[in-house]
Amino acid sequence: MTAEAIPEFPFKSDKPLEPPAEWAEHRGRCPVTHVRLPSGDVAGLVSGYDDVRTVLSDQRFSRRLDREGAARMATTEDGGLFNRPQMAGVDISEGDGHRRWRRLLSRSFTVKKMEAWRPTIQRIADDLIDGMVAKGSPADIVADLGLPLPVRVICALVGAPAEDQDRFAHWSQVSLTLTRYTQQDVDRAQAEFYQYVSDLVERKRANPGDDLLSELTTISDAEDGRLSHEELIATVRGLLVAGHETTSNMIGKMSAMLLADRRHFEAVVDDPDLVRGTVEEVLRMDTNLGFGLPRYISEDIELSGMTVPAGTTLIVNSGAANRDERKFADPDRFDPRREPNQHITFGAGPHFCLGQTLARVELQVTLATLARRLPALRLRDHPDDLRLRTGLVTGGFQDLGVTW
Repeated sequence: MTAEAIPEFPFKSDKPLEPPAEWAEHRGRCPVTHVRLPSGDVAGLVSGYDDVRTVLSDQRFSRRLDREGAARMATTEDGGLFNRPQMAGVDISEGDGHRRWRRLLSRSFTVKKMEAWRPTIQRIADDLIDGMVAKGSPADIVADLGLPLPVRVICALVGAPAEDQDRFAHWSQVSLTLTRYTQQDVDRAQAEFYQYVSDLVERKRANPGDDLLSELTTISDAEDGRLSHEELIATVRGLLVAGHETTSNMIGKMSAMLLADRRHFEAVVDDPDLVRGTVEEVLRMDTNLGFGLPRYISEDIELSGMTVPAGTTLIVNSGAANRDERKFADPDRFDPRREPNQHITFGAGPHFCLGQTLARVELQVTLATLARRLPALRLRDHPDDLRLRTGLVTGGFQDLGVTW
């Protein structure tokens, strides 16, 4: 394949709520196709459901891209979030280090414990929607609800002052740059974030409160010991990156998807029991999941009969996999009653998103509250005129005007 023939990734669509045509093309072509990344490097793209699950679950596909020969993701000098090395003395990305870290954290991220945060999330959602109603129609779901809600939740989780939420949001966005920020911006944000969280961890160790970070500082295990200072900082960074930016964007995308065809939103207004199934179908049908998760292999590996050579960097396209007709009947039809709905938006295998229950609770609370309090909610603009955010690992909308 010539350099000119290699398509640029992420793919673009003229219609923000419809998947790029390339998804189906690449999914049907072969297990691994070639794409050019924002950095200019070439990587393999995996788009089929079974192949994506394999790459995410098989530990021979490594998360460590801070090695010679791995494709760079971003235009920054360090290649972006995925290419940055681990903090000194900390490796929680895979192997024994990841398993130990996951075992220690798992007791704090049970469904029961995350569900216990539902009342707090409900209060935050009501407060933000109170603000929307007070200002009056029209409003911007992204700025007024999507961006502030998850960062307020993260601040509550780690016991950070609510007035620091704008700083958290900034650090989160800069860390996820592909083309938007410079290396200087990234270095400054990382240094600020590290120092802030380091100080916060020390305060929680000395004076624990009723928050998740305080709980994590006290966790100890006869086999695994306790989380180190550096591991706690890495944990908060993971919470911020995975828990804020992705959920913020998902609130906007969920609202856009349901209001673009108001029958979906009206169904929830009429039957609140559809909230959970609607959230799952929104997660499955998201056309703007973002960049995808990269993996690197240091040995030849077979994938659906195709040999992928050592030294290959792969990008898994979960959005395309979630519409694989070999897995989902009538995959482009929105069905809140779809059972089973085994989408892989939260990943698979040993790196399945630890905070997926929290994200689901935030989305369920947001949707239920919007349907209950603003049943006449509708898009201000035509769906095809929605503006996508660009230059970041995560996908989403710049704004989302609504009226009621």
